[in-house]
This record gives sequence, C-alpha cells and structure tokens, in this order.
Amino acid sequence: MISLSEKPLLQGRLFGQGSAMLLWGCLFIVLDVLLWPESRAASLPLQMDSVIQILAQLEQEESILQLTAPGLLLMSGSANNFSQHLLFSGVPSPMQLKLDFLSPELQALATSLIPHGVDSGQEHGVVLAPDGSTVAVEPLLAGLEVGLRGRRSIPISLEFIASPSEVIAAHKKEGPTLAPQVSMTLQDDGNISPDPTILPTVQTNSSTDVDNLLAVTLTKALGVAFLPGPGTHTPKGLGPDGCWDQISAPKTFSLLYSEAPSALTVAFLHGALDGALLGDYLSRHPKPSPPLSHLLAQYYGAGVEGDPQFRSNFRRDNGASLISQESLVQQIEGSLLLLQELEPSNSQLKNLSQDQLAEVATQAAKEFTEAFLECPAILPRCRWQAAPYRGTPKMLKLPLGFLYVHHTYEPNQPCTSFSQCAADMRSMQRFHQDIRGWDDIGYSFVAGADGYVYEGRGWRWVGAHTLGHNSLGFGVSIIGNYTATLPAARVLSTVRDSLPRCALRAGYLRPDYTVQGHRQLVRTECPGDALYRQISTWPHFGEAKKSLKKRYRPH
Repeated sequence: MISLSEKPLLQGRLFGQGSAMLLWGCLFIVLDVLLWPESRAASLPLQMDSVIQILAQLEQEESILQLTAPGLLLMSGSANNFSQHLLFSGVPSPMQLKLDFLSPELQALATSLIPHGVDSGQEHGVVLAPDGSTVAVEPLLAGLEVGLRGRRSIPISLEFIASPSEVIAAHKKEGPTLAPQVSMTLQDDGNISPDPTILPTVQTNSSTDVDNLLAVTLTKALGVAFLPGPGTHTPKGLGPDGCWDQISAPKTFSLLYSEAPSALTVAFLHGALDGALLGDYLSRHPKPSPPLSHLLAQYYGAGVEGDPQFRSNFRRDNGASLISQESLVQQIEGSLLLLQELEPSNSQLKNLSQDQLAEVATQAAKEFTEAFLECPAILPRCRWQAAPYRGTPKMLKLPLGFLYVHHTYEPNQPCTSFSQCAADMRSMQRFHQDIRGWDDIGYSFVAGADGYVYEGRGWRWVGAHTLGHNSLGFGVSIIGNYTATLPAARVLSTVRDSLPRCALRAGYLRPDYTVQGHRQLVRTECPGDALYRQISTWPHFGEAKKSLKKRYRPH
C-alpha cells in the first residue's frame, strides 16, 4: 500500500518516463482512484446538493440493482443491527453491495456519510442544507427507505416479547393502517391550531406497537440517548449544534461543545425529522413514487409540490403535527423493547425492566418535545459567518425580566431565504461595528421570515439594543420595516410564544417577564407603529415605569 506522503513522488516518477508517459499516466489515474479515494471525497463539499447528486445517479440504475437508492447507500455503509432488521430482511448482505455505479468522487463521499457518528468534538455523516441547517444523512435515508418500501406498525406483546426472527416475520405482514397526517393551520394572529377534521398520524392497537418509520428515524435514537449512562447513570440526552469550517465549501463540522457530547445532536434530529416527514409523504404518495433527487431538491428548496410550508425550514412545526408527545412516549418505549430483544447483549438495556424503559421513554419524549420540537430553530453565529466580537463580552446575570421587541428598519424587507437573512445579519453587524462603533451586532437575537432565528449576542452576552436597559432584558429584532405592515404570522408566533417559552424553560427569562417595545424606553419609532400595536395585545406586554432616554438613532 502506498502512503499519501508517497503520492507526489510516485506521480513524478510515473510521468517522467518519456515515451511511456501516456501509459503511466493512465496507470496513475487508476491508482489515484483505488489508493486515494479519501482525497477525492475531500474535493467534494459536504452539502445536501452532493447527496442529491448521489441519489440521482443511483436512481438511474435502480432497475438493475433491484434496490432503492437509499437502501443501497444504507447497506453499503454498515447500517446498525436495529435498522437492518427493520429495513433489510430478505435482501443481500451489505458485503455483497458496492457503489460501482457512482463516480469515484461521489462513491468516496457516499461511503463517508454513513454511519452517523460523533468523535473528538467533530460530527461525521452530516451535510449543510441550502436553508442553513445541518442534516445527518443516515436517518434521512432510513426514512426515505421506509417510505418507499412500506410503512407498518409492528406489534410487540406485553407478555411475550418476540425473538428477532419473529419480529422480522411480523414486520413482513401488513400492520394496522396509519391515519392521515394532522393538518396545522396558521391563523392570522400567529396562533397555530390543528384542523379538527383530520386525525392524528400514529394510531396503534397498543402501547407496544412500533411504527417502523419513526423507529428507524427518531424514536430508537431518542430512547438510547436517554438511557442511564455508565458510572454516573446520567443520560446524555440532547446533543449540541455545531460550526462548519466554511460555509461555501464545508468539509468539517465541529460541535459547539465537545466534552462527551450526545450523538443525538441538532443535526441528527434534523435528519430524523426530515426522514420521518418525507417517509410519511412517500408512504401516502400514489405509485410510482417521485424521484428522490427531485423530492429532496424541492424539500430543501421552495417546498414539496410547490408548498412553501412543506420544506426543511419548517421541519419542527411539521414534526409536531406528525406525532403527539403522548404517542411519542409509546413509540420510544416500543422501540426500546424491540431493541432489547434484537440486541440482548446491549449493556445499557439488558437489566432494565419495562417500567424503567417506560420512564426513559417519558423523559425522552418530554425533553425532545419541550426543548427541541416546540422551540424555534436558532442558527448560531458561525452559521451566518459573524465577525468576531471586538473586545471582551460582558456577561448577563440570568434570568432576566424583560424582552424588548425591535424591527431592523434597515434592511426594510423581510428575508425569506438563508442566504438573504445571513447577508442581512452581516450587513447589520458591519453597520453596528464600523459605523456606530459597537463591539458587535447589538441585538440578542434576530428573527427572519425564513423560519429561523439568528443568534446575535445570544443568551449570555450583554447587548446594545435598548439604551439604559441592555443588562435587564434580551433585545429581539424582526428583519424588516413594520411601520405600516405586520411581520408574517409565523414570525410573530416565534417572538411572542416559542422563543420566550423556551427561554423561560432554560432559565434565561423569569416567569414574570415583561414584553416591551423599544419606543417605550427610548425616544424612537421602533418597532414601527403596526408592530407596536400588535405587541401591545400580547399577554406579557407591560407599560414602562421609567422616563424615556434620549432619542435613539434610527436602526
């Protein structure tokens, strides 16, 4: 085997043979493909577009392969025992499958994306999506595979837990019919309410029926993350988000904190939700199913079938519509019971009773629902490529008692895409740092119309948003000018409900916090007449008790 350090020397020798140059050149190309595939994988960015390219090439060969594109990728990437039993009973061994139909670059990249893992502060098997979110590929593909092969409920007896072979046999049979997806209606005032004419998605005959779609994407992983850990017996729970080395051509994803992090990262949950949502869609779609490369391009773009609400930006809202917290508890418990039988030597599971597994499932469902699913997606500073803070940040003394609402005024139009919102954030930071002379962008958080909240100074740094009150509350601004018009209902719901609710749960806001408009504390027209009238109707709105400070310069 020739090492990478020997590659330049070998190349020079091969191409220095005079009349044999062409022959040796061809040989070098072959050696380059066979011996250094990792260098080819490194030449491709870890972006969702690369995954779509892989699927597009494989889909052209599906009739020859007699396997689906996601199935081939999962099997060639050593899918875990749990997924093998739920997805691939009766198909060839993973060792018999290769990715020869892919170009060398895509083949090397494909094999590097599965399985998902966390190691030494870095997360592997993830890609950057066009909406600015990071997505784990493995649970995404697992959901697509179930959607194509068939979504079923697997019954597990309370009195007799089936052996692996009996579980597989049960999986091959048609399970109970799964009810239609819940439709969530966004009201004009920003409230989200369910359509009462449509039933919840998951309906099973007992608490131990396992939905194979949820099991391979989300519920098994959730249950494992909340199992008692070794030694301290403290579960790892939910994991962190992270930062790419670069946004234009991402190669390495480093977690925001790396001390024994959970594998149930934000990126994994993104992939799990996307896999569950798209698998649910495929399971309901008339045959033939749409090409997955087209489906993913729509989902990570303008929306599936032109529906702007059914896209990755709004995966949390759509995920909350897919399954309730109560049903999630049942599905996590069932997944753990199934895993306990499929992996009897699993040290975390073998000594746990069903009651203990039920407690784990309850905790996992509650934490996932309240700390992730019902919270807004906040993109960290590194994602919008923030410039460094100038100086040393002053820390806030938490919890705070106020939430100050602003509009940006400039930019004066809502941003509806990650690229536009990120550019607006950088523009505002340059203005605040270079023109106003501040250490950083002034706001704590900024809400875009693309479904994301952008981290400014965040939960812990004192901001520069409300003169004389910066250390007393968080400054949240909405991109746009809202003198005469209102932000989108979804944005209002985020600032009014989900952001403060999750801040309260995390201990950043006091239970009796007060919402105020910027103009109540400083002589300014911010947050605009229309938006101010709106926030004055909010439950936590309160009047100012102090005289106004000097007139604030316009945003």
